[in-house]
Amino acid sequence: MRKIVGLLLIFGFGFYLVTIIGPVVFPSSTGEKASVGVEVLKNEVAEVGAANTVTSVVVLYRGFDTLGEVTVLFLAALGLTLLMKGEKHLQAKLFDESFILKTGSYLLFPFMILFGMYIIVHGHLTPGGGFPGGVIIATGYFIIVMTSDVVRLREGLVSFLEGLAGLTFIGLGLVGLFKPADSFLFNFLSKGTFNTLLSAGIIPFIYAAIGIKVGSELTGAVGNMFFSPYGRQKDA
Repeated sequence: MRKIVGLLLIFGFGFYLVTIIGPVVFPSSTGEKASVGVEVLKNEVAEVGAANTVTSVVVLYRGFDTLGEVTVLFLAALGLTLLMKGEKHLQAKLFDESFILKTGSYLLFPFMILFGMYIIVHGHLTPGGGFPGGVIIATGYFIIVMTSDVVRLREGLVSFLEGLAGLTFIGLGLVGLFKPADSFLFNFLSKGTFNTLLSAGIIPFIYAAIGIKVGSELTGAVGNMFFSPYGRQKDA
């Protein structure tokens, strides 16, 4: 019985490899390799209108996958919050804060926020988007935590922004169900002028929602790793 099961698994895995690799190794009759990527490159500008093709794939063509990634990040942050809840003054100071470190972090923080926003807003034009932009914003807060003795952050505000961003993402996707396409994350807005800031339909709005959600979740996770509740002075 075990041999039969093993043979079936080997056969199934071999069939899977053939179906995946076969069309790539043997080109189609048109002389091009059969690939989803080829079709995306052909139709992306007309269907989506984004200058960054990767953005079109991440946000629309495999939007469910992106929604799953956001969900995984949310569950990870939630698990960390539950794990750290009630642990007061968990993280000791790594070093004594100095005037140079504190001043430098406060001066750097607004520039990191601005840069993160730039990455988010231009995600449909250049490499970037909601995920890296949100990480940059959260990193700015992380620097403040590392170099300051007291950090003030409203946990309620972070939770509100996180929830609002998630609802915005899902809401934009659900609107497509009421359009002629009847599909989740259908690009129902005007595509605008190609390669300009006001283009690509709903993609900039989805990336904005993702950026806010990722930034707020990672900010809350960093805060929970260092101390709880928010705003208390860390141990000396």
